[in-house]
Amino acid sequence: MRKGILEYCILSIISRGEIYASDIIGELKQARLLVVEGTLYPLLTRLKNNGLLSYSWKESTSGPPRKYYQITPAGLEVLNKLDTTWEELVFAVRTSMEGRGETSDVKRQTSGIRSETSTEGDIQNTSENEQ
Repeated sequence: MRKGILEYCILSIISRGEIYASDIIGELKQARLLVVEGTLYPLLTRLKNNGLLSYSWKESTSGPPRKYYQITPAGLEVLNKLDTTWEELVFAVRTSMEGRGETSDVKRQTSGIRSETSTEGDIQNTSENEQ
């Protein structure tokens, strides 16, 4: 994944309001942006050390106190800049893909069929060579 996208998504999630780390993990997993939970904690620490996040401890009814994250004013400023950068990137990608339309879909489907056929042919050739 392109560097910075996960940080951008984390800031975006936290900007909606105070949130517990496991809830951030849940949202990132649901969006298929996070596979390994251990990835989140170093990013949260880095964002906090850079002054983009803060946290507070809150008592929990089901165990020890929990750390809840909030975005700082500096974090909101960075998030706004990242929003602009993201919009520009999306525009650039969409622009570069214009004109692909149906022709590209057919090419992708055809190349997928060729790949499957090649694999089957390779298996048949291997079987014939073994005999």
